[in-house]
Amino acid sequence: MAFECQESTEISKNLANYSESNHSSYNSAPENLETSKPSLDFNPKKGISSFYGSKQLPPNDVFTNARRSITDLPPALVSEILNCLDPKELGIISCVSTILHNIASEHHVWKEFYCERWGLPVASGLLGAGASDEKSWKKLFVERDFRSKTFLGRCSIDVLYGHTEAVRTVFLLASAKLIFTAGYDSVVRMWDMEEGLSIASSRPLGCTIRAVAADTKLLVAGGTDGFIHCWKAVESLKHLFDLKGVEKQNKEFRLWEHEGPITSLALDLTRIYSGSWDMTVRVWDRSSLKCTQVLRHGDWVWSLVPHDTTVVSTSGSDVFLWETNTGTLLNVIHNAHVGNTYALARSRTGDFLFTGGEDGAIHMFEIISGSDESSVVQVATWIPHSGAVYSLAFEFPWLVSASSDGKLALIDVRKLLRASKRTLGKSVSRDNDIDQRNIEPPQRMLHGFGCNLFSVGIGADRIVCGGEEGVVRIWNFSEALEIEQRARALRGIRLESRMRRRRLQIEMNNKGGRTDQCSVAAKKKTVNGDRNGVWHSKRSISSKVKT
Repeated sequence: MAFECQESTEISKNLANYSESNHSSYNSAPENLETSKPSLDFNPKKGISSFYGSKQLPPNDVFTNARRSITDLPPALVSEILNCLDPKELGIISCVSTILHNIASEHHVWKEFYCERWGLPVASGLLGAGASDEKSWKKLFVERDFRSKTFLGRCSIDVLYGHTEAVRTVFLLASAKLIFTAGYDSVVRMWDMEEGLSIASSRPLGCTIRAVAADTKLLVAGGTDGFIHCWKAVESLKHLFDLKGVEKQNKEFRLWEHEGPITSLALDLTRIYSGSWDMTVRVWDRSSLKCTQVLRHGDWVWSLVPHDTTVVSTSGSDVFLWETNTGTLLNVIHNAHVGNTYALARSRTGDFLFTGGEDGAIHMFEIISGSDESSVVQVATWIPHSGAVYSLAFEFPWLVSASSDGKLALIDVRKLLRASKRTLGKSVSRDNDIDQRNIEPPQRMLHGFGCNLFSVGIGADRIVCGGEEGVVRIWNFSEALEIEQRARALRGIRLESRMRRRRLQIEMNNKGGRTDQCSVAAKKKTVNGDRNGVWHSKRSISSKVKT
């Protein structure tokens, strides 16, 4: 993600004029090249602009004074330097001094760090009145990054009953706290994520439902009949969608152009994407509800995942990268897996792609977009399962896979992902020869299922999965978050008490120039006492008399 300096043109002109004036003054007045100590008026509360107040440095000091810091640079240049850092490095910079702490904490890049990983916060009231204050974005980023570590902690398992046959697909809509499930019983069910209760279910649609996707405006489901069943959101409903048709507002409709079963669905702001066993991926316009592009493949389409103006699809064992506006094929990964490639997931920035296949392996690729074409480079490979990988889900930094062996694998890809496109020298290795010894294995495996897990979703401190058992399981990690928050608060209290005791001790030592009374008493009365004293000699004499 590139960052543009709003004052780049103006700053460059000022720097040019500044260098010319310095050069002329340097040639005309060499006798002024005496070293002098400049007086800098720093005011951290005023931000970066405070470094350049009324007290300006003489131009000749640029050449004579070698003891300068980063804060002496122009604000636009400091901003560009900080843009090249990742969150960890920016946090380290903020610990150097008070001035750099204020600069790093108030920097606008924290908002972009947050959006790169998790997108904009859905709740409008999350930032409140201070939505324009970048310090609040840093706080949001730190809290969300802290929450991402809870998937290694304690969890509880909720089991949702309602389907009469196997569950083929699950979809977690975290922004509305809803879960959608469907399967062989041809019914789409909507669940409350917090309570784990069934809210509503659709009428039987007459076919196996293999794919479900939703946002706050539209719900789509596709099955073996080739139809895309759609429900528009009802503003008056708390849970958005009227699956039962009680409101009778003509919110339900169908799309049909596929000639085979629909296996995958996805939504973005303007389009609907559908993949089918008729070997095509169709792109639909959400406003006109008409098909705008048909992307043809040579085998059954198993999965797809869009991002911006591109979409990645799997057909047979190959993976295809398409441009959706023109329908141009940008790249192909041949034989990505041994057997069919069933599952796809993509990072929020679209730079990284994850695939899962019939061989039980999970591959990670980097998509490098160029001016003419896009290249794809393999980054890592994991083989955590003994069966086929049917589904993948990604939320930074966790990649979750569901397999036919009845297990879920959690993989932390934080170290493999680039923190930012702007980070210099921190991109992953683009060599074809990858040292698998440096790739960390899955950090956690979740067991306790029967065989054949068909679908998985992740979000809001939860992992949702469904399979052949006909039940939906929710792994709730919010309890781990609460435990860690309490432990963090206790550590803060202990640290504060320790610092308070230390301050009191220092005050007592420095008060009136007197030493600590306890230490003086300890010197007068040693622990073992004076063995040569009168009491010990009398005791020894009495013991000899008794003997």
